[in-house]
Amino acid sequence: MPLAFLTAVYFDGLPWWFPDPVRLLKATTALTALGITKWYSSGRSNPSERNMHGRVVLITGGTSGIGASTAYELARRGAQVVLLTRQPASDPFLAEFVDDLRARSGNQMIYAEQVDLADLHSVRQFATRWIDNAPPRRLDMLVLCAATVLPPGSERKETPEGVEALWMVNFLANFHLLGILSPAIRAQPFDRDVRIVIPTCSSYIAAPKLDDELDGLGMKGWLDEEWTPARAYARSKFALMVFAKAYQKHLDAYKRPDELPMNARVVLVDPGLARTPGTRRWLTRGSLWGLLLYLVFYLVVWVFLKSPHMAAQSVLYALMDGGLGRGAGGRLIKECMDVDLARKDVEDEEVAKKLWEASDKLIQRVEKEQAVKRARAKKEQEKKEEEAKNKARVEEIESLIGSIKQGKANAKGAEVKKGDANEAPKKGKKKGKTAGNNAK
Repeated sequence: MPLAFLTAVYFDGLPWWFPDPVRLLKATTALTALGITKWYSSGRSNPSERNMHGRVVLITGGTSGIGASTAYELARRGAQVVLLTRQPASDPFLAEFVDDLRARSGNQMIYAEQVDLADLHSVRQFATRWIDNAPPRRLDMLVLCAATVLPPGSERKETPEGVEALWMVNFLANFHLLGILSPAIRAQPFDRDVRIVIPTCSSYIAAPKLDDELDGLGMKGWLDEEWTPARAYARSKFALMVFAKAYQKHLDAYKRPDELPMNARVVLVDPGLARTPGTRRWLTRGSLWGLLLYLVFYLVVWVFLKSPHMAAQSVLYALMDGGLGRGAGGRLIKECMDVDLARKDVEDEEVAKKLWEASDKLIQRVEKEQAVKRARAKKEQEKKEEEAKNKARVEEIESLIGSIKQGKANAKGAEVKKGDANEAPKKGKKKGKTAGNNAK
C-alpha cells in the first residue's frame, strides 16, 4: 500500500486531497518549535533517588503549588510528612486534602499541624511543642515552600501584629521557626542526613541592598515611600537567602558532644517560574479581567511556565541528591544543578549580622507587645466570665427567691382553699337546722 502510494505520487504527483507541502512544512516547523520550547521551559527532571521510608519531613506551603507536588512525591516514597498549615487540622478542606494525599500516595503517615506564618505566636507555639521532647524528636528534612505575593498596584498590607505582610510570611516567620528549631536540628544523630531546603526566586537579584534598609525593620512606616509589591517581594527573598547562608554558618559553629562534624545542611533552590496560585495571582493582578486574559492566553502560559510538578523537581533533587549531603552547605540549586549566586552580598557576613540582630529585636518587640495584649485580653475575658458567673448566680438566687415566694403563695392559697372547703359543710349544717326549725 505505501509502495503503491509512493509510486502514484512519483508518476502522477500529489493527490488533490494532500495538503500543500509548503504549508505542511510550516506547520510541522511551528509544532516542532513549540514542542522544543515547551520541553526547554519545563526544565530538568530530578535524576536522583533516595530511600525516604521512616524519614520525618516538615513542609510549609504543602497544600498548593510546588509544596503540594513536593509533599506528594515524598509521601509516595514513604516519608512521614507533616504539613504545617494556617488552618487547624479539623478544617474540612484540610482534612479532605490530607485524606486525598494519603489515598493517592498509599501512605497513611501524613499529618497536619497548625502554624500561621503571619503570626509569630503561632510559630512559637508549634516550634516549642516540637522541641519540648526528650529524647529529641526525629527531624530529617525541613522544606519551607510557603510564600505570599501581592499583585502589582496593591497597597501595603500588615499582619495583625503590625508587621509588613510580605516580610513577615516570606522571611521573618522562617527566621523565627528555624531559630527555635535549631536545638532539635543540632541534636539529630550524626548518621542522619538533615537538610533544610529553602525555595527562593530569581527576583532577589533586583532586590535593594539590606544594610541601608534595616531601620524600623518590618514595622509601620518602614520604607513606605519606596514600597511596591515587587520590591517588597524581592527584598524578602533576598533577606531569606542572606539568612540561609548565615544559618548554615550558625549550624557549622556548633560543637557536637560527639565532636563529629555537623550533619545538617541548608540548600537554596530556585524552582523557576511555575503555574502556581501565587504566579497566577501576580499575572492576573488579582482582578477578574486579569483572570479572563489569563484564560484567553493560557496556551502561552502553559508553554513558557512550568507545571508545579516540574518546578518541584529541583526541590526533590535538593532533598535526594547524595552529593548535597557531603561538603559545605548553603548551595544554590537551579534546574537540578549546583549554580553560583548572582549577587556577592548574599554572603556578606556584616549584612547577615545586622539582619539577624534587627530581626531578633523585631521579634522580641512584637512578641512582648502581643504578650501584653494577650494578657489584657485574658484579663478582660476573665472579668467578663466572672461578671457572667455573678450575673448567673444573682439570677439563680432571684429565681430561688421567686420559687420560695411562689411556693409560699401556693401554700397560702391552698390553706385558704382548705379553709373555704371546711367552712362550706358548716354552713350547710347551719342552713339545715334553720330549715328544720322553720318547718316546725
